[in-house]
Amino acid sequence: MPVPVPRQRAIPAVECGQAPAASPDSGPSKEQAPPGTHPAENPTTRRENPTEKREKPTDTSPDTSTGTDSRTGTEAGTGRTHTDRTQSAAPTNLTVLLIEDDPAGSPIVPDLLDQAGKPIRVRTARNLTEAGRLLTDDVHCILLDLALSTPAHGTGDAEDHDELAVLRHVLELAPRHAVLALTSSSDAERGAEAVAVGAQDYLFRDELDGRLLSRAIRYAVERKRSDSAERRLAEGRLRAQENRRLERGLLPTPLLAGSPLRFAARYRPGRSRALLGGDFYDVVRTPDGTVHAMIGDVCGHGPDEAALGVELRIAWRALTLAGLCGDELLGTLQQVLEHERSDDEIFATLCAVDISPDGRRAGLCLAGHPSPLLSRPGEPARLLPYDNNGPALGLLPGARWPRMQVELGAEWSLMLYTDGLIEGHVGEGRERLGQDGMVEMVRRQLAEGLAGEELLRATVNEVRELNGGELADDVAVVLLDRTA
Repeated sequence: MPVPVPRQRAIPAVECGQAPAASPDSGPSKEQAPPGTHPAENPTTRRENPTEKREKPTDTSPDTSTGTDSRTGTEAGTGRTHTDRTQSAAPTNLTVLLIEDDPAGSPIVPDLLDQAGKPIRVRTARNLTEAGRLLTDDVHCILLDLALSTPAHGTGDAEDHDELAVLRHVLELAPRHAVLALTSSSDAERGAEAVAVGAQDYLFRDELDGRLLSRAIRYAVERKRSDSAERRLAEGRLRAQENRRLERGLLPTPLLAGSPLRFAARYRPGRSRALLGGDFYDVVRTPDGTVHAMIGDVCGHGPDEAALGVELRIAWRALTLAGLCGDELLGTLQQVLEHERSDDEIFATLCAVDISPDGRRAGLCLAGHPSPLLSRPGEPARLLPYDNNGPALGLLPGARWPRMQVELGAEWSLMLYTDGLIEGHVGEGRERLGQDGMVEMVRRQLAEGLAGEELLRATVNEVRELNGGELADDVAVVLLDRTA
């Protein structure tokens, strides 16, 4: 819809700056449209007295009214006429802010047309204070006359004698706007210095014509957009690199020094362009020779869940190294979860295994988590018992998690995993792989002689292929091997 223009208020003179300044006693600061016309159709302009009190101009673009060629209006109380620089109130593609303090009021900017032949709107400010008021979001480019007086600071420092201090102030005032510097043809060196400071280009004030300036404005705007896009891209890449380094640092480094067990792991977050998800795992060896392994899954896939998973992993390692295990350890982890989670409905599943120093036996605690897969030479791979599976952490206050004793044997391979590995689809239907499908898959791969990293890589890749692409959930897999 058209934007109504209040009849009692004239379009700001500083947007065009062609009319001579009105005297202080010239009456009200408004312009009257010819009879029978709407104010928006008569955008006459005048250069305001800097000492005259005036309201902050309100931009009414995009204008929907159409106008003819230049109109002649009469300033109220003066009887003087002037010509509109913008020629019509037709919608424009570009708005330019001219900052210059020519006391004679002689224009240094000719009439401008954009690529579509529409007039480019020009606002005029005679100092940085006015420029700050006129610098709205619809301004695309700033034309700065380098002859503008330097703001007086009274500090006596080097900035007071800096010929480009005004430009520096403008760049600080409008960091997202394109800036064209205007200088005299005899001062090309100053124009080059302005570009080095941050202006997009410089032009000679005494050689301007509408075609040259219009093209320079368009080029400056596009260069600024390109520079801004390149800077944002570089900043995005830097943040991504920092995030990757941070997330990589949050992934665990197994503490297995002195243990005969072999360790392998695969981790694939469900979040796009992330290295860390809500799944977590860790493996440590305590001074008595026991190897403790853990894998868990925080419900959800966002950064909050990933952060909570890291907190639980670190807490598990600290508690394990402090000598806790089994029900006591999981109960303490539940307290950590309850204090750190952002919502009371957040929970985490967990599987914890402690392998005896001789490597032949293990204790198993399950908190709502899938049971590990055990394989031994000459026997088909099978799931460990999960009859005494306790509830997930964070669901039941005061819950208990019984510890089951499992015989491993002299040579074995134990795979711990999260449900992301078994909840992928099989083909285009709604059927999921499930634990039975995973067991059959691993049995076949073991029969093909795969082990360690190769086994995990083949398992995860085949699950993705069966799903028809990336898995929606996080996937973590840990493999511990003991050879005779």
